[in-house]
Amino acid sequence: MTPDKAEMARHFTESIPHVKALGMAFTHLGDGEASMRMPWDARFVGDPETGVIHGGAVSALMDTCCGAAVMSHPASPGTTATLDLRIDYMRPATPGQSVRTTATCYRLTRTVAFVRATAWDDDDARPVATATGAFTVEGVT
Repeated sequence: MTPDKAEMARHFTESIPHVKALGMAFTHLGDGEASMRMPWDARFVGDPETGVIHGGAVSALMDTCCGAAVMSHPASPGTTATLDLRIDYMRPATPGQSVRTTATCYRLTRTVAFVRATAWDDDDARPVATATGAFTVEGVT
């Protein structure tokens, strides 16, 4: 991936207001791949009795990471938008632990990018969620 493409994907993603509000940060950005982390924060808890992060925060993290994977793909012409994102929640994230996700853009057509992602907390053996999605693409030949 060219440094310009990495910088564009990073700058675009980090300029999204919810990325900053949720404390999301890149841990990797490469050719069609992105990894991000979101810290546990009491403001993001969906169930005060358990301390579990709300599924919407996990969804936002996965969606954002998928978009960054599309933008960093070598054949991607630029920005993207979510067309469809299916998330399967497998278990609640452990209270007090960060959630991290890795996304891979595995196919680009002329108009659509296809992405897969997985989210974990500190337990690498048991995913919190998996996702598959389709994102917009313009100008791919």
